[in-house]
Amino acid sequence: MPRPTTKNELETAAQLSFDRLVKLWDGLTVDQSHRPFPTELFVKGPQSHWRRDQCLRDLVIHLYEWHQLLLRWVTAHQAGIPANFFPEPYTWRDYAGLNEQFVHDHRETSYETARCLLASSHDQILDMIARFSNEELFTKKYFHWTGSTSLGSYFVSATTSHYEWALKKTRTYLRILSHSQD
Repeated sequence: MPRPTTKNELETAAQLSFDRLVKLWDGLTVDQSHRPFPTELFVKGPQSHWRRDQCLRDLVIHLYEWHQLLLRWVTAHQAGIPANFFPEPYTWRDYAGLNEQFVHDHRETSYETARCLLASSHDQILDMIARFSNEELFTKKYFHWTGSTSLGSYFVSATTSHYEWALKKTRTYLRILSHSQD
């Protein structure tokens, strides 16, 4: 799926990617959705997320918490309150610890609760996107607080890009499970 460059493409892609993700997760057995990830998943790539997420709940929480980062950041700026995208002390150069903190903070959150949180935040993100014009979303530097990029690129990152990542990781998990049952 090409990267969205218009409001309509963003809304459509975000919903389609989310729907595909939900359909995949809904097709899992209770055991598949609740078991720890197999060790083989931790070595699938060099990125830290392959080792960070210990189960499907961690993956769902990651998506939810990135929605929360974006919602808080945009809401603050719309209210005229300057805010960084990441809470202190995290920056774009060093946010891996924040991703780990999300997992830690939600270690008692159930998979089912995480799914509900994500569904709600997805709807909030779509509602927020709807309030912006195409120009506001996809004109670089339209808002001074987006730096050199567009607001839409943040929404793409928090929705379609993250959803596609989660689809890939979930499919990899399921492939490992199917191979281990052969």
